[in-house]
Amino acid sequence: MKTLARLCFEDEHRELQYFALEMVQKTLKKQPAEFIDFLEELIITKSWWDTVDWLAKLVGIHFKKHPQLIVPTTERWMASGNFWLQRVCLIFQLTYRDKTDFDLMKKYILHLASSKEFFLQKGAGWALRQHSRTDPQGITDFVQENPQLAPLTKREALRLIEN
Repeated sequence: MKTLARLCFEDEHRELQYFALEMVQKTLKKQPAEFIDFLEELIITKSWWDTVDWLAKLVGIHFKKHPQLIVPTTERWMASGNFWLQRVCLIFQLTYRDKTDFDLMKKYILHLASSKEFFLQKGAGWALRQHSRTDPQGITDFVQENPQLAPLTKREALRLIEN
């Protein structure tokens, strides 16, 4: 499966990357903890927002099965300087609802708050907006307490709350 996925990612046709991600998703629940290394490899190979966001979802699923990986892996990714890996750190919890580690999310958002990178600003806002469905007051307080957040991040974070 890994060999085929790698071949798909080497191809110029994005549809083959989507096929590879479908294949990876189908086998994800059977994968050992160290499969996170392969997910990382895919994140940094021909990175673009659509494949990275899909992989972030897969990372989130993998972390649910192997929660001991969350902190060491995301700390390493945050330190990597690769904004696609950093984006995954911001958005892997999108489906976690009340199981979201909000403190970890806030830590990473604040770490990246000075970034001018659109995909990080948007990802931070998306993560906050999604969590606002569970904890609207927590999101409102966080945004108010952190004026250094990018306008895009703030706007995205409060979109569901202010309407």
